[in-house]
Amino acid sequence: MKKVLSFDIGGTKIAYSIIDEQCNFTKDIVKVPTPDNAEDIKNLFINVINDNYEDIDGVSFSTAGAVNHEGTRITSFTGNLPAGYNQTNFSSLTDKPVLVENDANSAAWAEYICGAAKGCHNVVVLAIGTGIGSGIIVNGRLLKGKSGAAGEMHFPIDSEHRRQCKGCGQYDCFESFASGTGLKVSAQKVMGENTTTYDVIAGCKDGNATALKVFNDWQNYLIKGMIMLGNVFDPEKIILSGSMAQFVEYDKVEKVVNTSILTQPLQVCPAKFENNAGMIGSAMLLFEKL
Repeated sequence: MKKVLSFDIGGTKIAYSIIDEQCNFTKDIVKVPTPDNAEDIKNLFINVINDNYEDIDGVSFSTAGAVNHEGTRITSFTGNLPAGYNQTNFSSLTDKPVLVENDANSAAWAEYICGAAKGCHNVVVLAIGTGIGSGIIVNGRLLKGKSGAAGEMHFPIDSEHRRQCKGCGQYDCFESFASGTGLKVSAQKVMGENTTTYDVIAGCKDGNATALKVFNDWQNYLIKGMIMLGNVFDPEKIILSGSMAQFVEYDKVEKVVNTSILTQPLQVCPAKFENNAGMIGSAMLLFEKL
């Protein structure tokens, strides 16, 4: 059975392990702090690849940023990663086959191949954390768009011009209200400037009326976005991952979405994989080319 060394590159840590064709990790997952410059990140990749060279058939990378259709390079800015990282020549790191894919797309592919979307053909996967990332699968293929950047969750869901999104600069977009940051900003307006998302959740558990209203407003913004995605993509499932997904009231959300969309009913469910989804998905994409 073929095996792939797979990396997941984040702003604070890099995780890696070896994965087989059945989505199984064959070695323990290793997590290390992300180096603070691009050259050290490159050297980390080279050293890990060399250490595992004899045991693998290829190397995959799940990363922030848009990735070209060939899966060879990053084509956009990469946020909180060091300057120059997005210029990394991944193919030069080894003579083994290499594949690079965006982290949200990789996570969606993991769910599609062996997770909560297995057996489906049209799926939207939303990663709800500080922001909102997405991977969209249409007729069994990743939707990447002309430049690899399809699936940005920056479309307006409010029209009062009252909240500017730090991600896109526009006002009242889906991410600015329905992300974890969106919940925090909403909470701080009525519960105090030091309020966190977890303060809101704790307040909900205690029956605090203000916290419950803040949470319900946030969840309603999430529903608004999901209705739009349901109408546009007509998916079998919308799958939620990320730190905020655990707090969603799935039965309620699914019911409201399905009474509002014009397409056939869909399922709303949690992801099977969380932090490991990027590694699994990028490895599965590489297996298709081996």
